Amino acid sequence: MPVSNAYCEVLGMAVPALDAVVGHAEASPYSLLIVALIERGEPMTLAQVADRFERAGIAPAGEALESLKRCRPARAPVHRDGELYALDPHDDGAGRWAFRLGLTPPRVARSRPEPVEPPEPASLPGPDVPLTIAELGEAWRETGLHSWSAQRVTVCILDAHPQPMAPDDVVAFVKERTQWPVLSVRAGEHWQRGAAVRVLEDGRWAIVPEHPWVRSARKAVRDRLVLVRRWSAMRPDPADIQANFRAWEERRAAHDAELGKLRRVLVHAYPPNAPQAVVVVDIASRELTTYGPHELDRVRGRLGEYDVIAALEVRLLLRALAFDPGLRQQAELGPPQKSKTLNRSGRTLRITTPLLVWGSCGIGRPFGDEKRLRGYFAAGETTKLHRRLEADAKALVAYYQYGRLHHAVRLRWGFLDEMIPAPWVHQDERGLHGLVREAYDGGRELEVVSGSAPGWKDPWARARRCRALSDGSLYGQRLVDDDGLPVDDRDVQLGRLRPG
Repeated sequence: MPVSNAYCEVLGMAVPALDAVVGHAEASPYSLLIVALIERGEPMTLAQVADRFERAGIAPAGEALESLKRCRPARAPVHRDGELYALDPHDDGAGRWAFRLGLTPPRVARSRPEPVEPPEPASLPGPDVPLTIAELGEAWRETGLHSWSAQRVTVCILDAHPQPMAPDDVVAFVKERTQWPVLSVRAGEHWQRGAAVRVLEDGRWAIVPEHPWVRSARKAVRDRLVLVRRWSAMRPDPADIQANFRAWEERRAAHDAELGKLRRVLVHAYPPNAPQAVVVVDIASRELTTYGPHELDRVRGRLGEYDVIAALEVRLLLRALAFDPGLRQQAELGPPQKSKTLNRSGRTLRITTPLLVWGSCGIGRPFGDEKRLRGYFAAGETTKLHRRLEADAKALVAYYQYGRLHHAVRLRWGFLDEMIPAPWVHQDERGLHGLVREAYDGGRELEVVSGSAPGWKDPWARARRCRALSDGSLYGQRLVDDDGLPVDDRDVQLGRLRPG
């Protein structure tokens, strides 16, 4: 099967034509670069992409090349390998760009009805006709009243009732029809003589029918009714929204199950550009095997058994091993972000993989000293070299698993403590947030390992039971242990639901 067809099979689309996308609203140098790579089906240099742009009538090759250089082309889902730029079809961004450019159909059928003409103002009563309770309920049901004064709100309510009302009844009427508090029983204390509402001797509020604010309030309510009815005619059916949401959750759960079946391996080698020692770790079983310089054929045979290959400088390493990954997923464990601006004066922090491994897993020195590794290699101390590489690989496995659990890795330096999205995890994979929500919805407990990276032989040895409680926000939950103490979710290294 040609590579181009395989790319499109992963993305669920037909082979596109760059010429057909040129006039799209989302067309930009970067998006057109993605289309050109899918169309070609193999890596391209920027000069080749610029020539393709010229043939498509986008711009002269020279101008196109300058635009491509300025658009930061080596960002996900595009990656750079030397002078070549290639697309990672397994990256979330590839599918999103394909949809935005109209290359793939929407996953959810259109549920919004066709827009209709709003009712004419003449179809509603004029300002001489009092308001009705039904009109107020419809106009105030899904909108805020913060731009309305308390007196105008009161005028509307009293106009819809045939007799004066107690302040408590007026306030209760508002609360029943809108979730935003805009009126209090003490509002009458601020109304001056000549207001549209007067306070009777028994404390009730009464409308002044001849006041000009009464006609103004009627017009304001009915103007809002026109807008409410216009937008309600265009709003999707709530039942359709719920059905689409359930279908989306089912697709996501099914995809998560598929991703969970993928066989994953981590590779670490020294030197990375000409491997003489290679450590291969089966991530599921945590089986670790080290190979010498004469066993690279066995390494290639092992890698062929897996669907996902993770490594530092993964593409460089696989090329050095003379292994063709095909369309296997390649998880790059290098820093997903190269630097961080610290202050307005432009001071910059260089982000490295050791810094992220320490911030995420608490491993102070995750990798061996380069000078010492060269010494082991030069002196032929194979045992020490292999032992150090195996320790490096274990740190990388902990780092990789942390990224899968949190969908991000942790950057800690000085006053900084923030999360950076991990490029090797798919958004459909259920991470810690999904586990916590499932535990909260089902009333189940979790087991988590928090703090530093878990032990290698028995990673669940430090597991402790936790419960998920609501944190008061709309969708948020928090973890507490058996003693009721909060658990910082960023410290969690492993998590799973307890049977039950």
